[in-house]
Amino acid sequence: MGQEPRVLIIYFSLSSQTRNLVLALGEGLASQGVTVCRERLQPLRELRFPLGGIVETVAMMFLTFLRRRILIQPLSPLCRDRYDLIVLAGPTWSYNPSGPVLSLLDSAGDMFHRQKVVPLISCRGYWRLHWWGLRARLRRLGALVPNLMVFSHPSPEPWRTIGVFFKLAGRLPEKMRLLRRYYPKYGHSRQQVEESRRFGELLGSALQRDAELASLDFRTVLALP
Repeated sequence: MGQEPRVLIIYFSLSSQTRNLVLALGEGLASQGVTVCRERLQPLRELRFPLGGIVETVAMMFLTFLRRRILIQPLSPLCRDRYDLIVLAGPTWSYNPSGPVLSLLDSAGDMFHRQKVVPLISCRGYWRLHWWGLRARLRRLGALVPNLMVFSHPSPEPWRTIGVFFKLAGRLPEKMRLLRRYYPKYGHSRQQVEESRRFGELLGSALQRDAELASLDFRTVLALP
């Protein structure tokens, strides 16, 4: 390529799990000589984490299952530039993209037209419906979607889902006597964050060589334990 590849990472992170992956991914890209720009989606009304209680958590799970949008603040001008790749990153909310990401697709979907887009999904484990729906939506907007990256929390089911539920509700599942054996830690492991950095290196190298992004293998044991 004639100049440094440019990558825009647009992301939403409620509990810092996606943010940790995004920062590591950006470091990996930059290590390969890629110019990295980041844009964090900011809701108009601040969302708190934890959510506050069992009732609030159940209500949010129901609303997100219905793909409720959460309005976001205006994007910065850098999002209107052209990039060699856009990484669209965020968590899975009740089998769907998060409310802020859905709002982005509604309000600024034209920015993805004729752009290469690789989603990065942070999830408990139920990511396929999220991926299928997001890929279809991006393609309708005119995006090219050659690949995806998925990181699932490393604890086994059903403890992973139970642990995340209690964490969202403001409890400490990793300290509960009946849970801590099966759910020692909330979120992604340090090894998964390092794997995200390695994925950034792979992406950066492929962009420098103008190689096909579809050929990259991101479905590793670390990312999807």
